[in-house]
Amino acid sequence: MFMMIAAAAETTNLNPTRLVIAALIGLVILLVLIIKFKIQAMISILTGAIAIGLIAGMPVQDIVTAVNDGIGNTLKGIALLVGLGSMFGAILEISGGAQTLAVTMVKWFGDKKAAWALGITGLVIAMPVFFDAGLIILIPLAFSLAKRTKRSSLFYAIPLLAGLAVGHAFIPPTPGPILVANMLNVDLGWVIVVGLFCGTISMIVAGPVWGSICGRKFHVPVPEHVANQEDFDESKLPNFWTIVGIILIPLVLIIFKSITGVVPALEFLQPVFGFLGEPFVALLIATIVAMLILGIGHGYKREELEKVMTKSLEPTGLILLVTACGGVLRYVLQYSGLGDVIGNAVSSMSLPIVVLAFVVAALVRICVGSSTVAMTMAAGIISSIPGIAELSPLYLACTTAAVAGGATVCSHFNDSGFWLVKSLVGIDEKTTLKTWTVMETLVGGTGFVVALIISFFA
Repeated sequence: MFMMIAAAAETTNLNPTRLVIAALIGLVILLVLIIKFKIQAMISILTGAIAIGLIAGMPVQDIVTAVNDGIGNTLKGIALLVGLGSMFGAILEISGGAQTLAVTMVKWFGDKKAAWALGITGLVIAMPVFFDAGLIILIPLAFSLAKRTKRSSLFYAIPLLAGLAVGHAFIPPTPGPILVANMLNVDLGWVIVVGLFCGTISMIVAGPVWGSICGRKFHVPVPEHVANQEDFDESKLPNFWTIVGIILIPLVLIIFKSITGVVPALEFLQPVFGFLGEPFVALLIATIVAMLILGIGHGYKREELEKVMTKSLEPTGLILLVTACGGVLRYVLQYSGLGDVIGNAVSSMSLPIVVLAFVVAALVRICVGSSTVAMTMAAGIISSIPGIAELSPLYLACTTAAVAGGATVCSHFNDSGFWLVKSLVGIDEKTTLKTWTVMETLVGGTGFVVALIISFFA
C-alpha cells in the first residue's frame, strides 16, 4: 500500500516523496510514544502531528495555523455534546434508571431469554452512560441471573458487554461517533439511523449468539465477592417508561430534524425541528428533563445534583483534548497536501473509503488499544481526503460506522477495557482473550460489514 501511496504522491506539487516519509515517521513517533514510552495520548498525537508538518517542510506558521484550526474547528462541534451527554448519563446512573431498564427487560424476556434483555439494555444504556460506568452498574444483574439459573456467568455477561460495546461505539450521543461525525461533517441523524442498524445486528451476533457459545464452553462461576450480594430493591427504582422516554428525547429530536429536511411533506416542520433537533439543543432538553424528573423528582437536592453533574464532567477533559489533537492531525495532513496523496492512492487502488476507514481504525486500535485514539486518528486521516465532503450523508454515516467498527475490534492487553472485564468477571487472561476479545472483534467486524452493505445503496 505504501508503494501505491508513493506512486500517487507523484501527482502532487508538494514534494510527494517527502510527504509520504513525513507521514510514516510522524505516525511511528506517535505510536512509539504511546506504546513504548506510555506518553499520554494527547501529547503523543500532538507531537506526531507537528513532526509530520516539520518533516514535510511545512512553514512553521502553517503548522501553527493547522494546530489552531484543528483544535478550534473540532471542539466547536463536540464540546457541548460531550459535556451534556456526561451529565445526562450521570443523572441516569444515580437515579437507578439503568437498573430499571435491565430489571424490567429481564422480567419481560424471562430467565431463558434474559441474555437478549441484557444485550438490548446494554445497547440503550451505553448511549448516554460511559462503558465503564454502565458495566459496573449492570454486571451485578448478570451475576444474579447466573446464580439463579446456575449457569456460567459468561452466558449473561457477554451479551451485556456486547450491548454496552455497541452503544459505546456506534450510536450517538456517546462521544465516539459524535467526534467522528463532526470531523467528517455528517448529520447526526444519519449516524444514529445507520448506527442502530449496525449496532443491533452486531449486538445479536456478539451478544446472545456468542454468549451462549461462551456459556457452554467456559463455566465461569459468579465471583465470590458478589455471590452473596442482594438483588435490586425494585421499589426504589424509577418507572421504566419514564426512563425510556427520557433516553429517546435526543434521539427522536435529532432524527426528526434529518427527516423534515429531506421529506417534502414535512418541510413545514423544519423550522421547529431544525432548532429542537440541533444536537446540543436536543441533549440540553433531555438533560433538563432528567434533572427535574430523575434528579429532583427522586429526592435529590439541587446542591447534590449539581455536585453529581459537575463530577461527571471530570473525564470529559481527556476525551475532548485527545479529540482536539486528532483534529490537529487532520489539518496537518490536509494543509501539508498529504490528504491529496492519500486520496489519489485510494482512487488508484479502487478501495472504498468505508473499507479504508475500517482498516485504518483497526490498525491503530490493535497498536494503541484505545478506541478513542483509534477513532480520532482514523477520522483525522479520512477527513483529510479531498472530495470527502461531496459524498452523500448516508455514505458518510456508513464511513462513521466503519471507523467505529475498526476502533472496536481486537481488544487485548493494551486496552483498559480488557483488564476491567477480566477483573470484574473473574477470569484469567487466556479466557478473556477467547471470550471478550472475540466478542469485541465480532462487534466491530459485524458492524463494519453491515455498514459496507448499506454503503452500496448510498
